[in-house]
Amino acid sequence: MSTVTVTAARSMLPELIDRAHHEAVFLERRGKLEAVVISPEQYNRMIEALEDADDVAAFDDAMAEEGENIPWAQVKADLGWA
Repeated sequence: MSTVTVTAARSMLPELIDRAHHEAVFLERRGKLEAVVISPEQYNRMIEALEDADDVAAFDDAMAEEGENIPWAQVKADLGWA
């Protein structure tokens, strides 16, 4: 991880893009973090991890619901899969 000012980033954008393939590059303006440059691969991994976490949370919520459980065979039949 490295931090670069926005002013410096303007003059070294190609280098920052290359660096982002190996580490996150934080952009700072007036002492405040404003943005992060990451590779498309890292971005996709992060999005997939968030989606997986959302799926786990949705599963946990569904399992915590009160009420009658529907057998899998019935669900398949209702959907026309059986």
